[in-house]
Amino acid sequence: MNDFLSWILDAVQSVDPVLRTILAGVAMMLETSILVGLIVPGDTIVIVAATAVASPVEGVLLGVAVVVGALAGESIGFWLGRWLGPRIRASRLGARIGDDNWRRAELYLQRRGGPAVFISRFLPVLHSLVPLTVGMSGFSFRRFLAWTIPACVVWSVLYVSVAAAAAGTYRELADQLHYAGYIFVGVIALFLLFVWLAKRFIIAREARHMHLEPDAEHHDVTD
Repeated sequence: MNDFLSWILDAVQSVDPVLRTILAGVAMMLETSILVGLIVPGDTIVIVAATAVASPVEGVLLGVAVVVGALAGESIGFWLGRWLGPRIRASRLGARIGDDNWRRAELYLQRRGGPAVFISRFLPVLHSLVPLTVGMSGFSFRRFLAWTIPACVVWSVLYVSVAAAAAGTYRELADQLHYAGYIFVGVIALFLLFVWLAKRFIIAREARHMHLEPDAEHHDVTD
């Protein structure tokens, strides 16, 4: 197990750090862009890139690239919504996304207002649809950034730090423990399980509130 895992981690680390960082940033931009955000596994790419972090400087630069990429993608989604939102929704792509997902994003934004932008960064599907939906609403771009920047920073710090710490700990233990590889895999698996459970909890909670409070007062999404 250790030999195989070390081979994989060494292969990732052999890639030029600048290239790794750029690829992670571009992956996040694509993930958070409405056009491809539903198929590009940005979180997986970030985790893989973070396992190769060899110094605090590399970790910080990777985190910055991830934040910038995510903000660029979400900004693209916002302005696409502002300029072309109804056309996108009526297009073949909009039909493939599904009316249920569109309505879910709209109701979520109406019910939560700004916090919906923050929380959506951590949720599947919504992290791509909410920026577009926000652009179609009366939300200002400045207010959108005020909510999405902190979310992108928290997301980046969480993913980069956990993956980098797990890989660094494995490298320290690999020559001492023959089961160090299983510890690394276990840490990553537990992190991903925690993220998945948190997402399911938030989704279930929001779905329950939307169902039980259909006539509740909605937050104003305009300035």
